[in-house]
Amino acid sequence: MLEKNPVIFIILAFVVIMIGTTITMIAPFKWINSDSDKIAEVKPYTPLQQEGRDLYMREGCNNCHSQTVRTLAADVERYGNGGGYSKSGEFVYDRPHLWGSRRTGPDLARIGLKPLTPAWHKKHMENPQSVVPASNMPSYAFLNQPLDTTYSERKMKLLKFPYTQADLDELKGKSEMDAIIAYMRKLGTDIPVKNAGAAVQAPVAQSNPYTDLKAVEEEAKAIYKQQCASCHGEKREGTLGPALKGSTKSETDLFKIISQGSTANGMPAFSSSLDEQKIWKLVTYIKLDTK
Repeated sequence: MLEKNPVIFIILAFVVIMIGTTITMIAPFKWINSDSDKIAEVKPYTPLQQEGRDLYMREGCNNCHSQTVRTLAADVERYGNGGGYSKSGEFVYDRPHLWGSRRTGPDLARIGLKPLTPAWHKKHMENPQSVVPASNMPSYAFLNQPLDTTYSERKMKLLKFPYTQADLDELKGKSEMDAIIAYMRKLGTDIPVKNAGAAVQAPVAQSNPYTDLKAVEEEAKAIYKQQCASCHGEKREGTLGPALKGSTKSETDLFKIISQGSTANGMPAFSSSLDEQKIWKLVTYIKLDTK
């Protein structure tokens, strides 16, 4: 009986445990790191993006923001931005991965697919509430300091990422803010984007039902202050976005831009957060208010 021979029993138990460990842990690691999981479009980080990623970890951003879009329809619709759910091949260059599980803030796996300009990101990092009034994110204005590039080349060599001297030269004169913005703007952009069929169908512009500004002015001003003022200014004088006061665009054009967004200006679509009536109220306010 084996139980009466402790030495043989221990040896056999050890063999069984090692077989199980090899099957469940060692073998999968080999498969995960194989070329079969790689996505051709996914590229390694540049020195500036890698520095930004390190700053992202240094500041603990991953404690509030996840970087994985689950296969749930709600996740894909809210965070996919046309890139669908997360695939393992997206993370082959992430050491360590930053999937996370807490979402005090929104998931950032596809944040680079949003039409957000560097100026928007900078303003958001410096004063989050200036562009997202309900945000509880603290200010990161202190990132406007010179980027320490002492170990930049060493990092690239250690991670075996390709780089050129020109890539390293681009780091000169950059700030930590520049680096973290470069990293944020890369996230999700390597994934082939498919038209998901517009989960939220943008309303079709017909004709403005509002001709009397006074009837909608109070509500229109409130919508503008909440949704638009951070980028177009409290008095529509323009800041991150163009000035809207005295706009020469037609009401129909304004309706389409607000509902569908504008890639050229880095403006997101508002059709998912504003219904047709609210968009028309905004258009009325922009076109008829001359104060």
